[in-house]
Amino acid sequence: MTITIQLREPVEINGAKIGVLKLRRPKVRDLEAIDKIQGETAKTVALIANLAEWTPDQVRELDAADFAAASKAVAEMLGND
Repeated sequence: MTITIQLREPVEINGAKIGVLKLRRPKVRDLEAIDKIQGETAKTVALIANLAEWTPDQVRELDAADFAAASKAVAEMLGND
């Protein structure tokens, strides 16, 4: 299952404007990958990057409202409302 988030502000990735963020459902390995990262925002950036198959730097270019929407979607997939 994939969650698709329509971005309020498109992001430029490799010269293309991207208007959607597609997140696959997380697996335990995704959680293990962020386990040693310091800071909640940095952990969320890394997790979103893994799930979207983006780089963390590409995730950092998201508008704050789009990042909040992606963070909420990830929290809901993890069962944290």
